[in-house]
Amino acid sequence: MPSKKIAAFTPYFTEDEAGRVRAAFLAAGPLEGDASVSDFIVRATMREVKRLERKHNHGRKWEPAPAGSLRRGQRTRDELQHRNEVD
Repeated sequence: MPSKKIAAFTPYFTEDEAGRVRAAFLAAGPLEGDASVSDFIVRATMREVKRLERKHNHGRKWEPAPAGSLRRGQRTRDELQHRNEVD
């Protein structure tokens, strides 16, 4: 089986969010099969990607977007105020 090339992303978390991520991983990550916090973040992210594909793409996988096609950097203050998250 050929190995898959690893692509790097840098998510930006607030101090509180990062603390919660670390706490969740320490409490449950190994029990869920995650060997590292990176494994934990990838698994959680891919679960959300699959949910969005079901909701917005008729359950089909989206075509991969090429590297360099995303905006870089952190969210603006306006984006932080208007993001749709439930605590």
